[in-house]
Amino acid sequence: MKLYFTKDHEWIRVEGGTATVGITDYAQAQLGDVVFVELPPVGAPLTKRKEAAVVESVKAASEVYAPISGEVTEGNAELEADPALANTAPEDAGWFFKMSVGDASELDGMMDEAAYRDYTKDL
Repeated sequence: MKLYFTKDHEWIRVEGGTATVGITDYAQAQLGDVVFVELPPVGAPLTKRKEAAVVESVKAASEVYAPISGEVTEGNAELEADPALANTAPEDAGWFFKMSVGDASELDGMMDEAAYRDYTKDL
């Protein structure tokens, strides 16, 4: 299991041919209280760096981008029922969707946790 981060503040955890995607703790802190999420439907094709989901907070609505290309295999029904999970457990129970890994080489160049924490220090 390996964890990667994007400059758009998504995280992706890869286990075999499946990846779990969510927003980072930094992202949820910037958004404020999350009140609604719109997840992609199962079977939807996703393209790297294109919109995959929507997260709305009391401050703003924001897109969640697909970190890699693949197909949605599951949406987080618990997050849909309780969007606040994106705030309370953004990098755990607050995940957004799972997807197949279309091309593992698309993970190349993503940040690990230490590099992402360094990246967000200066924002």
